[in-house]
Amino acid sequence: MRNISRRKFVKIATATGFAGCVPMGLIANAAASRHWAMAVDLKKCAEKGDCTLCISACHKVHNVPDFGNSKDEVKWIWKDAFENAFPEQVHEFQAERQKRSPALLMCNHCDNPPCVGVCPTQATWKRESDGLVMMDWHRCIGCRYCMAACPYGSRSFNWRDPRPFIRQITGSFPTRMRGVVEKCNFCEERIAQGEMPACVRACPADALVFGDLRDQGSRVRQLLQSNFAIRRRPGLGTQPQVYYIV
Repeated sequence: MRNISRRKFVKIATATGFAGCVPMGLIANAAASRHWAMAVDLKKCAEKGDCTLCISACHKVHNVPDFGNSKDEVKWIWKDAFENAFPEQVHEFQAERQKRSPALLMCNHCDNPPCVGVCPTQATWKRESDGLVMMDWHRCIGCRYCMAACPYGSRSFNWRDPRPFIRQITGSFPTRMRGVVEKCNFCEERIAQGEMPACVRACPADALVFGDLRDQGSRVRQLLQSNFAIRRRPGLGTQPQVYYIV
């Protein structure tokens, strides 16, 4: 399915007359598309200080190991200093609130993801139906080209077998193995069931908003249209789909 987009499928089916043999519901689903995005309200996030409930929730449901040291660290969502996350936004008159408050970071699910083009096995790819940047851990050969290409440090490598370092394995989500790369998947397994990402549900400050940008009535689109937001390293042309309200 990754070799042909849904839009292309509909065009081919219509041109060849195959569409007449396909249920209309299938064609409608093939033609439909979403554009998932996340908005992070840094002001609301800062109000909760050192809260890490969103990180804990994400790592628990996705079986992210805790090796207990920064050298082997595997992370899907994490915090970093504002100046490290947004170096182009730093200036000497910057508000103290921003200087002190770390930013919540994750895979940006870029519209133009550099990680996809460098993967020699297509273990990482962009889903045309909704824009998510996906990973197939069985195809990953551990070359780490995607890690080198990602300008956001959003991918982690399993230098050690992660399974012994998972506190409580969640059976509904696969564990990984030594020698593969992993990252945030925007909880694609949850949104497929009509649920919100784990980090969004866990946030006590309502600082995380997730939704479909193509839906004019979605909360994330309305939030971005009514607030000033920035993205990480916009000059690189990757078009990140995680927006930060400042």
